[in-house]
Amino acid sequence: MGKNRLEAFSDGVLAIIITIMVLELKIPEGKGIEALLLIFPTFLSYILSFIYVGIYWNNHHHLLHTLQKVTGPVLWANHHLLFWLSLVPFASGWMGANPSAKVPAALYGIVLLMASIAYHVLQKMIINAQQRSSTLKQAIGNDTKGKVSMLVYLTASGLAIIQPWIAQALYVILAMLWLIPDRRIENMLYSTEKDGKTIK
Repeated sequence: MGKNRLEAFSDGVLAIIITIMVLELKIPEGKGIEALLLIFPTFLSYILSFIYVGIYWNNHHHLLHTLQKVTGPVLWANHHLLFWLSLVPFASGWMGANPSAKVPAALYGIVLLMASIAYHVLQKMIINAQQRSSTLKQAIGNDTKGKVSMLVYLTASGLAIIQPWIAQALYVILAMLWLIPDRRIENMLYSTEKDGKTIK
């Protein structure tokens, strides 16, 4: 299988995930501003989840640029990532409908944690497929940012049982940290002209 087909399939799944999320925004029954306020938590949850899916799409795009061949482990690791991302609309909708509830906030964090782990596994499978010549390994190094993010997701999920708003605040903070696409891979793959010198 060529990597273009894998990328096209992944793009299609992520597009469907976003579509499902927006369909969760039900039309208010009333005609006044108070009707909109009733769905405001769900709307905020949708915005946060849209940002997360967008982050994964951006970084997944860069990740697949390093892929030289699609192996079986890479294929299944990619499916594993898409599985957890496909649960984002469910977790997002439940948390949005119950913004002060503990379990929905914890579940949202668990889904984000598992998606983060799945992305890390996909990175490992690509590196293993590339072996010693791994461009991805050179680009991400120890992937400190990714590992710290997993730890924060885990911590936030636990804190949700105590105070859901603390967990939700941590989810927002992590989204802001990842909002700018990961440039490590892009910087490794492409060179730019600056002050007459080529910088890798």
